Amino acid sequence: MKISVELTLTPLKSSYVITIKQFIQNLRSTGFKVIENPLSTQLYGDYDQVMSSILPLVKSTFEQEDAVMLHLKLVKGDRSDYEPDF
Repeated sequence: MKISVELTLTPLKSSYVITIKQFIQNLRSTGFKVIENPLSTQLYGDYDQVMSSILPLVKSTFEQEDAVMLHLKLVKGDRSDYEPDF
């Protein structure tokens, strides 16, 4: 089953840029289709493979940071080719 995942990592500290860049670089290294924008990062692929890849990345980030928040949205289906038609 294909899924679309939207992640927004929010380190709760003033020097947040390094943490966010490292998290995105780790997501890129998974081999899935990754689309980034200023507000979030989207990842697309097979449910089991995506989840087994991102959960260790989330855990590692949480272990490294004192205070961090992750917003995660899961959508059934690959929405990577979405184009507004209005």
